Amino acid sequence: MNAVVVEKHGGPEVLQYKQVPIPKADQKNLVIRNHIIGVNYIDTYHRSGLYPLPTPLVVGKESAGEVVEVGPGVTNFKVGDRVVYLGGDTYAEYSKAEPISVVKLSDNVSYETAAASVLQGLTAWTMVRDGYPVKKGDYILVHAAAGGVGLLLCQMCKHLGAHVIGTVSSNEKAKIALENGAEFVINTNEENTVERVNEITGGLGCHAVLDGVGKATFSDSLEAVRRLGTVISFGNASGTVPPINIAILSKKNVKLMRPALYNYLGSREEVNKWFGELWELLEAGHIKIHIHKIYDLKDAKQAHLDIESRKTTGKLLLKA
Repeated sequence: MNAVVVEKHGGPEVLQYKQVPIPKADQKNLVIRNHIIGVNYIDTYHRSGLYPLPTPLVVGKESAGEVVEVGPGVTNFKVGDRVVYLGGDTYAEYSKAEPISVVKLSDNVSYETAAASVLQGLTAWTMVRDGYPVKKGDYILVHAAAGGVGLLLCQMCKHLGAHVIGTVSSNEKAKIALENGAEFVINTNEENTVERVNEITGGLGCHAVLDGVGKATFSDSLEAVRRLGTVISFGNASGTVPPINIAILSKKNVKLMRPALYNYLGSREEVNKWFGELWELLEAGHIKIHIHKIYDLKDAKQAHLDIESRKTTGKLLLKA
């Protein structure tokens, strides 16, 4: 089969489109024929070695397709099932998966929607329901508000009744953020984030700051959050956050969280809960998925160049 393989960590140039053996199901696993594959920022961390995985590795964490082989110990899936997969090795025509990482799709959910919504959608929804339970009237600061997770956070926080402040890097992205639930936008190339937040909130700051940018925004996040507020750092788009002295949190009794989505999905009950709530949001029209572009699998290198350029908005997908 065709797959995108990393043999040594590095930049997008290390992504190799090559032939590898098709995986086979063992006793307790199944094999999925991937049709659409999600591209996520975490894929660039695995490629670069920021989040190191043993090499050679097939990149990718999510896909949507159909079950083509089922191990004898698997009882809740059958060949032909339409599914979405949140696991690993997805930049490939076929992926081997553990059943707990696979969820069946209803006929009214397309492969494109499924692959575009799962990792980013669950990352965003767990953040605003568990990381900081957003309430009506809250002021929430969303960094990179026009990105894949950012657009979903804006929509979700608006749905929950919050005042959403989004940071963006261009006027074009500001328009997109406003169209997707942001009440206020801050163009960080033209405005000071902390000063603007204080203007909007009457000097109180935000109840929560949702920061997927990392190194470049972390100090602003701590300054923009209010007393007894919450900062959630969930990504490293600008680089990893340097080590901190934990005492800096005591200035305003700030709560700091660094979540990992997979720790919310440790059992079938948890998987069903979070996926079920995400599907309900989609079906009710409370959130919409924005697909930036669908690339051919062989063009994964270009997808990585594009997502790291900060010029994209919404979700990038690969077609296997």
